[in-house]
Amino acid sequence: MGNVLLRETATSIERIIGEDLQKITVERAVFGLFFSGVKLSNGQGGVCFTPVKEIPEAVCCPSSAKAMPLSGRLSGRPIPEYLADLEHDNILRKTLAIAALNALSTTYWTQQTTHEYEMATGLDAFDDLEIPCQGKTVVIGALVPILKKLISAEADFKVLEMDPRTLKNKELEYFAPATDMAKHIPQADLLVITGTTLINDTLPSILEIAKPNAKIVVAGPTVSMLPDAFFRRGVTILGGILVTKPDEMLDVISEAGSGYHFYGKSAERLVIYKASSDANACGCDCGGIC
Repeated sequence: MGNVLLRETATSIERIIGEDLQKITVERAVFGLFFSGVKLSNGQGGVCFTPVKEIPEAVCCPSSAKAMPLSGRLSGRPIPEYLADLEHDNILRKTLAIAALNALSTTYWTQQTTHEYEMATGLDAFDDLEIPCQGKTVVIGALVPILKKLISAEADFKVLEMDPRTLKNKELEYFAPATDMAKHIPQADLLVITGTTLINDTLPSILEIAKPNAKIVVAGPTVSMLPDAFFRRGVTILGGILVTKPDEMLDVISEAGSGYHFYGKSAERLVIYKASSDANACGCDCGGIC
């Protein structure tokens, strides 16, 4: 399947923005320790998770130069060149391409306020998320807020993670290796997925094996983009970041800043909900996931 989610989202953006896309350049690009981001020439900004663990070869000057050969030439590049990197083998080029795609999505949202989905800012994707009153939950990635919520609710869940060192003692009780995805994901009534899976191209295959009618949440700065391609494949909620002051945001992430440093200042949490007429089809107040 490749990364059909990125391809379809880029195609939608190109269609929506049209010929004006050719006039947009990246005015500024920043790689931070936790987040990377761009500011476009139209004033909009976008971010993406920095996949540090995906670049183990960057251990000395020659190999580091190969990790990002465009350093010093990132500003002023036309946006179509960035979008062409969405499926590039170079993970850092791909990271900035996703940040640019997110900035273009913000460009659309500032111009078009009516959508076939619902958007809310200032909320976390996990704030109002109902834990299944019966059934199983699977979390992909060490997403601390939802893990705390699940443990507190004494829920039946597993957390699939490639690196168990990212989990704390209590969380380790629920650990399952990422290689066991095919065993656990089809059983999940609630599936919570880190947005990092969009960078490493595993998200499409994860969605392919999800249980029909499962509630699926994908969260992280990487997925701060048009939701249509995700919703077509069963995702019900996207949680990301809306950049409100791009230069301030880039300044912060260039200094190893995280959400604690920019939420409410230069960016807001963003939640996008799939419109659904049968959200409470089960007849109780569990949000349709029991």
